[in-house]
Amino acid sequence: MQAMNAIERIQSAEPFPGGISVTHLRVYDTPAADGLIGGTPHMHFACVEAYLVINGQGSVQTLCSEGFREIRLTAGSLVWFTPGLIHRLINLDGRLEIFALMENAGLPEHGDSVFTFPLKHLQDEHSYFQLASLDGARPVVASKREAAERRRDLAVEGFLALRRELEQGGSLQDFYGWAVRLMRPKEPAWRGIWEAGPVSTIRRTKVFLDNLGAGSSDYLNRGRVFEIPVDPEHEERKLGMCGTLRPYFPEGELVSGG
Repeated sequence: MQAMNAIERIQSAEPFPGGISVTHLRVYDTPAADGLIGGTPHMHFACVEAYLVINGQGSVQTLCSEGFREIRLTAGSLVWFTPGLIHRLINLDGRLEIFALMENAGLPEHGDSVFTFPLKHLQDEHSYFQLASLDGARPVVASKREAAERRRDLAVEGFLALRRELEQGGSLQDFYGWAVRLMRPKEPAWRGIWEAGPVSTIRRTKVFLDNLGAGSSDYLNRGRVFEIPVDPEHEERKLGMCGTLRPYFPEGELVSGG
């Protein structure tokens, strides 16, 4: 009975498979301070991120303990990176579009990332979050778009400094250390989101397997189809780290029979 009660709760909404989140991304088409067109360098603490390219030409520049690397992107490319891998999207033809797939739906939306701002900003919590937010009170910024570009340029400055450090035989340890100090207070909230969302989808699989193992077919009668309605012509896109976003929120809507 307990197993079936878990299934009964799946009625009008359903998360993406595997507890992931999906976002349609149009990469920024304006140049950063170093002349390269693209997004804001950053990394994640607890989530693997994947890029599935659907249009355009570009690349992703990465930094890790093994150094700098650049991977070419074209329609059909699929790359992903684990926590700690710093990445920066480059939009070579101005038309780069990507589906960004994020592990642990809920965590990315609640800040599982850090920008590669110069260390002096990571060492100052107030400075970091004021610069990272597009809603912060900064009179010198005329619009959120301008704020997003200023944020990107500052992260590019830090990214280039980290690259130089690695090329001169240094490491990312100072950056990682200050990034963890900055975000450590968020861990309890992130853990709660993870346990309530992604972990529950894994546990639900056990319910299905238990039913199968017991020879019960009743749970299969609960199969339904879900969708997230999209209206590209009238949508209001959000400004994200690497471009404009159409978030596909994890909870889909039940498609009614007709």
